[in-house]
Formats: sequence, C-alpha cells, structure tokens
Amino acid sequence: MAQWVAANVLPHEPVIRARLARARVAPEEIDDVIQEAYSRLVALDSVAHIKRPHAYFFSVVRNLLVRRLKREKVVPIETIAEIESYADDQALTPEREAGGRMEYARVRELIAALPERCRRIVEMRKIEGLSQREIATRLGVTESVVENQVHQGIRAVQRAMRDQDAASERLAAPRPARRQEGG
Repeated sequence: MAQWVAANVLPHEPVIRARLARARVAPEEIDDVIQEAYSRLVALDSVAHIKRPHAYFFSVVRNLLVRRLKREKVVPIETIAEIESYADDQALTPEREAGGRMEYARVRELIAALPERCRRIVEMRKIEGLSQREIATRLGVTESVVENQVHQGIRAVQRAMRDQDAASERLAAPRPARRQEGG
C-alpha cells in the first residue's frame, strides 16, 4: 500500500495543497485534512478499484474539508462553493503522468535532503504509510516527536519547493531591455 501511495498519490499532494491554499484554507487545516485523507487511504482493504488515484485522493480531501467547513458556524459560502467546484475528473494524459513522475522525483529529492531522523520519519509516515504510533514504537520516540518531525519535514519540503518555483519564475521572467548609451 505504501508504495502505491508513494507512486500514485504523493506526487499530487503539492497540487492539492496549492488548490486549497488558493481557496483560503488555513495551512494547519490543509495539513489536518490531507493527513486524514492519507489515513483513509491506508485504511482501505484494497486499491484495485481506484482507476485514477490522484482524482480519488482529491475527492477524499475535498469531501473531508467540505464536511469540516459545514460543521463550522461561520464559513464564507464562496469557500465551500470554490472547493466543491474543483473538477476531479481531469483525464490522465501522458503529459500529466510524466509531470507527476517528475514531481514525485522532485519531492523524493527534497525529502532526501532533510536531516536524517526527520527524513526517516517523513518517509515512514508519508511514503510507507505507517501510523504515528508505529513509527514512535519502531524508533523509540514519543508520538509527539513523530508528529513534530513530520510537520517540520513537510514544511521544509514545501518551503524548498516554493523557493525552487520562485527561482524558476525569476529565471523565466523577461528582462527589461538594456539601454545603450549613444555616442
């Protein structure tokens, strides 16, 4: 299951996070909902019925978030409408598949750059799909240490991705023409 999640779902997490951020969902709420969605995926007996994993995962995230938002007393209706309107039926094209593989490789590279304990905990939680309790038991640490390391690791990966994206945008931006001094 962990390999299936790592190959088919994890590469799409940044896109889902970006969509939720654009919908003005608080970062900690995004973390909670995505974590709960992973938990639901891991709890499945089989994934054989899932033909489009990224769409399935996004549907789970969206439904969990909509449920949470509807329980709150005051929620801007635009937020719920925007989240519910996201199309999760986008066809998987060769370009999207290749992009997903590239994004997965990028995320794995950034995870590999984390400090050793943080890297191992993030891999165990996000790629291998182990619970916080299982990781804590295996490593002889508390669950709060595991939770903290996952949080720090994911934040570091997200920050690195934002930095890389910003650097790419700066390089791609057109430069103003240089004025030549007449003589």
